[in-house]
Amino acid sequence: MLKYFVLFTLGYYTLFASQAALDAFKKQDYEKAFSLYQKEAKAGDLASQNALSYLYFNGIGTAKDLEKGLWWLEKAAKAGDLRAQYDLGMIYLSGQPLEKDSIKARYWLQKAANQNKPEAQYNLALIYYNGDGVDQNVSQSALLLESAAQQGYQPAVQNLGAVYMRLLKFDKAIPWLEKNAKAGDAHSAYLLGEIYISKGEKDHARVWILQAMEAGMPEAKVLWQEQKFQP
Repeated sequence: MLKYFVLFTLGYYTLFASQAALDAFKKQDYEKAFSLYQKEAKAGDLASQNALSYLYFNGIGTAKDLEKGLWWLEKAAKAGDLRAQYDLGMIYLSGQPLEKDSIKARYWLQKAANQNKPEAQYNLALIYYNGDGVDQNVSQSALLLESAAQQGYQPAVQNLGAVYMRLLKFDKAIPWLEKNAKAGDAHSAYLLGEIYISKGEKDHARVWILQAMEAGMPEAKVLWQEQKFQP
């Protein structure tokens, strides 16, 4: 099962557009920050459009206005801004602060995934894995996870092996499971034990099942006993 689903929350990083506006924000002069971001957003600065949407969504330096926040975020996203595309996707996926829309979530996350944003690839993989508003497609989920994992995105690294195992692609599953198991993940160690048992390599299986068992996994203890391993 995929884990570590990362929900988007409008964040402080969004505000790193204009130094003058950021300085005003840090000084809690929010009306001045809003005015500066608005001026630069209207001039076409994508980062400022992102920041302005954040201020509108949260009612900082101006009255809270979800419609205007969405308008500026969409404007930046349609212009190709990676952060805006990801933010929109996560807003629609989480249903916060706007109503959930699986189709729009998938559309914008795909845009960000196409620009190799690992967080977008991971969350899009989750959509396909769960069949959230789309036909379930575990193979597509694995491809997206692979891309995110190759960039070092830990939630993808932690889940890719299990997804490949579900697809019965054991040769692809083993390296990722071993990476996690060596980092102390008992579930990955247990899955490795299952794989090596299916391959008839009981000596390899024993090592990983023992690790999972010592970590307290009851399933590993049952498997250990079924295979009649000795301490």
